Amino acid sequence: MNEIEKLFGQASSAKAFTRRYLEYTSEILRDIDDDAVCAFIDALLAARDAGGTIYTIGNGGSAATACHFANDLAIGVRSAVPFRAVSLASNVSTMTAIGNDFGYDHVFVKQLEGRLGVADVVVGISASGASPNVVNAIRYANENGAVTVGLTGFDGGGVAELAAVNVHVQSTKGEYGPVEAVHTVLLHIVSNYLMLRCR
Repeated sequence: MNEIEKLFGQASSAKAFTRRYLEYTSEILRDIDDDAVCAFIDALLAARDAGGTIYTIGNGGSAATACHFANDLAIGVRSAVPFRAVSLASNVSTMTAIGNDFGYDHVFVKQLEGRLGVADVVVGISASGASPNVVNAIRYANENGAVTVGLTGFDGGGVAELAAVNVHVQSTKGEYGPVEAVHTVLLHIVSNYLMLRCR
C-alpha cells in the first residue's frame, strides 16, 4: 500500500483527502535536492551557450510534461541567445513508425541517432525511472558524449543510476500523481529561473 492509498483510507471525506494529499505533496517538495536542481539548470545553460539542443523524453503523463518543458524553454524563455529545445515525445507519426519497425523500447534512441551532439542535453522524465525507452536513450546519450538529466520518482530505477544529473522525488512505488505533480513544479522552477535570468 502506498502513501496515497493510506491517505484515502484515513480520510473521512473528499475535503479531508484533498488536505492530506496537499500536505503530502508539500512534504515531498521540501525533500528535493536543491543542488541537483542547480546542476540541472547549469547543464541547460551550458548547452545553450555551446549551441546545443535540449531533448526531452517521457511516456504517458511524463510525455506531456516533456512537451510542456520543451515549450517553456524554446518559447517561454525569451532570451537574446535562445534555448533550442525539442520534445521527442511530440511526434506521433515518428514514434509509431519507430515502435512498429523497431519496437517501442527504441522510440527515443532512434530519434537521437544521427542528430545528438556532445553539446546536447537529454532530459529523461520517468516516475518509475524504469521505462526501457527512457533508460535506453539515457544510456545512448551517455555513450555519445551528451549530458544526461533524469527526473525520477519511486526508487529511481535505471534512469537515476545512469543520468549524470538526477533530480529525484522520494516516493513509494505507484505514487504517480505526486511524482508527476512535483516534476511539473520543478520544471516550472527551472524555466521561471531561466526566464528571469536570461531576459
